[in-house]
Amino acid sequence: MPQTLLPILSVSPTRALVDEKMEVVVENLPPGFPVTLHSFHHSEDKDHWEAYGHYITDHRGMVSVAEDFSFGGTYKGKAAMGLLWSMRPVPGSRKGLRLRKMNVRTPLLVNISVYSGHSAEGFRERTPLASTLIERWYIAPGVQRIKLREKGLRGTLFIPSGTPASPLMIIYSARISMTHISCFLSCFFNIVFKLCFNQAFNILKEHPQVIPDKIGLFGLSLGSILAINLATESPIPACCVSCSVNNINTSIIVKCIKNNDMIRLDENNHQIWREMGLATFNTSKLVEVSVGKINCPLLLVNGDDDQNWPVVQYAQDITQKMKAAGKEHLLTCVLYPDAGHLIEPPFSPHFRATRFHKNVIVVWGGTTEPHSEAQEDSWRKILAFLQHHLYSSPILQAKM
Repeated sequence: MPQTLLPILSVSPTRALVDEKMEVVVENLPPGFPVTLHSFHHSEDKDHWEAYGHYITDHRGMVSVAEDFSFGGTYKGKAAMGLLWSMRPVPGSRKGLRLRKMNVRTPLLVNISVYSGHSAEGFRERTPLASTLIERWYIAPGVQRIKLREKGLRGTLFIPSGTPASPLMIIYSARISMTHISCFLSCFFNIVFKLCFNQAFNILKEHPQVIPDKIGLFGLSLGSILAINLATESPIPACCVSCSVNNINTSIIVKCIKNNDMIRLDENNHQIWREMGLATFNTSKLVEVSVGKINCPLLLVNGDDDQNWPVVQYAQDITQKMKAAGKEHLLTCVLYPDAGHLIEPPFSPHFRATRFHKNVIVVWGGTTEPHSEAQEDSWRKILAFLQHHLYSSPILQAKM
């Protein structure tokens, strides 16, 4: 490349919430010049993550990631956010990694660089033509984070700024951390993370920033069991969102997981729990949740390649029982082809299999591009659902 040309790399915005799209543009290069756009993140777990795409500059010597095609790399085709959703551990990393932001009071930092030629490795040993650092935030400016330690209650309250009172969302999870999702939803709602529902309600309904009749539930994975159980047994929730649904009674979930003779291993010796879940589904009719008692709107979000749990069968069962109870009008089901179990906020990297604990890697399922599309679309649908049932103002847009 002629030395007189000074490449220009611009990313806009450089500081944004994690669901906001970014524009990556390279300028001032020769026409028809091959380049590699590369993203790099050093995680809180001290692991390195990257994504990259191969591009050819146009007749103006420019590349726009949103408009131009990637001809190779961790993603292909036109993908404005491919530098984020296709991130993966760098070669040689520990097995079974999952990228999670635990300290949400600091941003997720990503270095975006452009390199000469089409490369697939050795980025850290090369000098980029240009680079810039961007910040991706899970928590908006002004959100308060308050630890709750009252009358045996343990949890975290996130209070959004700008309104005297807001609806309350209660977030449930188990081993899968939901801190990042909790903080992100706190841009719009008061959030209580990991609490006993009735106990939380009794303490928080008098809070001056909580609208007591506008309380929603959100559960992902094992947390969906708690959310469905509470939506069934309590008259309090105004709505409920369940991702990767399960309507097993909480009393048998530990027994189910210990009943591991149905666990299957894939070619990498990673555990697939789906058959264990099917066995539970076929033998748990006497202890399943009576979902016909649900009286609040319910949104089910699932992926049809979920290898961790038979969510399609459980969603069908919930649909049949709510229809029999005359409550089908309360139910909305969304099923995404080739998406897996961990349906998270948009542009989050896809994890087909991650370490569940020290000696076990669990297969979650999904294929990277369709799973990422599912995360982006489902997030819009979740916000619209919560907007409709907890607010009366225009549709929420989760951007700074």
